[in-house]
Amino acid sequence: MKLSLNGIKEQEAWEKAGITLPGYDVEAVSEKAKKEPCWVHFGIGNIFRVFIGGIADGLLEEGVLDRGITCIETFDYDVVDKIYNPYDNLGLSVILHGDGTREYKVIGALAEAVKAQSSDPAHWKRLKEIFTSKSLQMVSFTITEKGYALQKADGTWFSFVESDIKNGPDKATGAMAVLVAMLYERYKAGRYPIALVSMDNCSQNGAKLRESVLTMTEEWKKAGFVDEGFVNYVSDEKIVAFPWTMIDKITPRPSEQIAADLEALGVEDMQPVITGKKTYIAPFVNAEKPQYLVIEDHFPNGRPALEKGFGVYLADRDTVNLSERMKVTVCLNPVHSATGPLGVVLGYDLFAHMLNTNEDMMKMARMVAYDEGLPVVADPKILSPQAFVDELFNDRFPNEYLGDTNLRLAVDVSQMVGIRFGETVKAYVERFGDASTLTAIPLGIAGWLRYMLAIDDEGKVYELAPDPMNEEIQDQLSDIVIGKPETLKDQLKPILSNERLFFTDLYKAGVGEKIEDMFREMIAGTGAVQATIHKYVQK
Repeated sequence: MKLSLNGIKEQEAWEKAGITLPGYDVEAVSEKAKKEPCWVHFGIGNIFRVFIGGIADGLLEEGVLDRGITCIETFDYDVVDKIYNPYDNLGLSVILHGDGTREYKVIGALAEAVKAQSSDPAHWKRLKEIFTSKSLQMVSFTITEKGYALQKADGTWFSFVESDIKNGPDKATGAMAVLVAMLYERYKAGRYPIALVSMDNCSQNGAKLRESVLTMTEEWKKAGFVDEGFVNYVSDEKIVAFPWTMIDKITPRPSEQIAADLEALGVEDMQPVITGKKTYIAPFVNAEKPQYLVIEDHFPNGRPALEKGFGVYLADRDTVNLSERMKVTVCLNPVHSATGPLGVVLGYDLFAHMLNTNEDMMKMARMVAYDEGLPVVADPKILSPQAFVDELFNDRFPNEYLGDTNLRLAVDVSQMVGIRFGETVKAYVERFGDASTLTAIPLGIAGWLRYMLAIDDEGKVYELAPDPMNEEIQDQLSDIVIGKPETLKDQLKPILSNERLFFTDLYKAGVGEKIEDMFREMIAGTGAVQATIHKYVQK
């Protein structure tokens, strides 16, 4: 069986394999999207295909959506060439339950895949056609938090952003420059309204996206590439809206075992590929069942019936913000960022296995969420924080079938520590005067810095997960020697006092010295990391 438009016509074989096929006409909904695009998405990797694509697939199955999603790749064009084109834009969703059972479903909601590549005339022309369509209602994004970043930690432009500012819309390369270039086309075509919906896992994601769009617009206005009218157009949220969202679904990298199992069922060519830009991706996506997407209901040009999607909630901005803060700054992501990097240092591959077998790590994880997070979380009402955390620890975190790795949780961790820890630290300062009573969160920050040394608790070298700040932080820590705690002097101070990183000075918050002490204990020698964790979680 081939995952292709012709292949899925062999319905009996797919049914025999236990794989559900689309109950709608895939070719028809794709054609409709090509002629009258309604929903465009930037960043078309794993989370998009299984979650956002899965939502659209469900709406198509229910008959409340009549066209697919237009898929735009802004970073890794191999994804289009290796995962979309060879499989006729079909995807295969593999939902992994904690009891070992699986749900297989072919996703047919991905209408076309376009490279946001100004150097490719055909794709660039097609992108302009899409953005100048009156029918276009929303553009959603899963490009990771760094996809919106225009400046380095020191406030200077990234080199590609500098080039984008200098070269103008016609030669845009970065995601934000491409987006603003396309918005300019939409403005010239008729000032058509649109909603730009970040679905990335970061606080106030809509505000971040808006800030980047407005910054790029202003820089191009200064350089003479766009006019004042365009600045007014993107600045008016009644015309160009930036709804906030909260997104949650654990989506590990594709499993080679699942690829083998699918091939054993008769599905051809399921093996994952690693692209030139190190994206690990496969024709299928494996993920957990639970999912949450809370969206601010602000769509100037209308929207699909998103509220009918599985796990989707439409709400006002305040509710979205509270839901996102609950998840990103308290309940889920801080647990991942506190324990994932430490898991790498301790030599654990799988996150779930670590929590299920290492009592201290499970205790630390529970401390981050229950003891330190929940007391300061604001209740969004639409979701219960207590119930959310209970589901995490009872059902989601222990699911070893999910295959989520600690190394994945360490990807871009330096971009996340501020959001995931800084907000709770600030909440403690506001409520109690300082954050000195915190233990597990400082331990997680110390663990992140210990992870950055790239030597595990047994003294073996490992490779860090991708992170744009790896080199910078490693340079700052370069003269620290494991086994010689006296080599720790003032190396952590520029990091822990960096308000751009943590949104607060951790020393002023009363935890900087505590983190230094914990880190010093972690570098005492072999086994020091596990011993340090044990010491603090047993207090």
